[in-house]
Amino acid sequence: MVRRAASRRNDVVVIPDLIAEEQMTAQRDPAAGRRPVGMVGTGNMGGRMTRRMVEAGHAVLAVDADPARIPACGATPANSLAELAERCDVIMLSLPDSPAIESVIRNPGGLLEHARDGQVIVDLSTANPVSTRALHGELRARGVRYLDAGISGGAAGAEKGTLTLMVGGDEAALAQVRPLLDTFSAHVHHMGGSGAGHVTKVLNNFLNGVTLAATAEVMVAGKKAGLDLAQLLDVINTSTGVSFASLNRFPHIIKGDYLEGGLTGRLMAKDVRLYLDLAEGLGVVTLVGPGTLAAFQVSNALGYGTMISNRVVDAVGDLAGGIRVPEQEQEQEQEQQQQEQED
Repeated sequence: MVRRAASRRNDVVVIPDLIAEEQMTAQRDPAAGRRPVGMVGTGNMGGRMTRRMVEAGHAVLAVDADPARIPACGATPANSLAELAERCDVIMLSLPDSPAIESVIRNPGGLLEHARDGQVIVDLSTANPVSTRALHGELRARGVRYLDAGISGGAAGAEKGTLTLMVGGDEAALAQVRPLLDTFSAHVHHMGGSGAGHVTKVLNNFLNGVTLAATAEVMVAGKKAGLDLAQLLDVINTSTGVSFASLNRFPHIIKGDYLEGGLTGRLMAKDVRLYLDLAEGLGVVTLVGPGTLAAFQVSNALGYGTMISNRVVDAVGDLAGGIRVPEQEQEQEQEQQQQEQED
């Protein structure tokens, strides 16, 4: 009897030791003992945000149309959306548009079919707010909280962890996932109920498109007028014409760096269309919108659609007689044209 009692005492002593060891393991590996974070879409933006979470110690389980992209950002591939829904309490989406989001959620084998009560889905895409609100209602009926979290800051912001997030949906759910969002963002704004985040994102992206297209025109006009473009930008950036494009894009573009890897021309046109749809639904007259959309549609038709949207300046230059804003690129094209004529 004494021996058995001693054994029981030993068993009791061991339990705290095991707990302490598990706690130490969790401190060494912050992802230990936690469910992985789910990610659908590990492309240009999703891959960078995934890597930020992985580097912060979170295990990420991912699904992508191109599975080869998943290991490159440090995530583990999931076999299906069903597995993602089964194993993850928080699932993030980084997809190109609402049709892609709807298919991931609504299609057979999708997230809606396999949703669990208490899950949180964070949609980091740029999407149609009407679609967003509809998906929110469908998922809420399954006990899932759906946050629409538009992001701004581009690939560079995702890389550095300095993105701005504009979020719609349940505020308590936002607080729950905030530690994850903080791994790749510097500013998180709760904008209101479902759809408010994506509305804010559409408004912001429209302004982004307007100022990019307008600054592209100004740079081509300045070049054709014989101005020094670096000096022109110095003037604009200390005057009332200043914008994100003039401050952060064109100082690089005039040196030949188009900052490839960001939002493509096709996606920019899609975002401007989202604004036009939003304005129409709200009964707001848009006079600037059609011209902005035309700028990117023409650019896309001229072959720049799969390149970064900054290439709209080349499209404007094409229509102005072959003007190129970067000095070196202009000289190279002129030499190429001369050589073709000689041949």
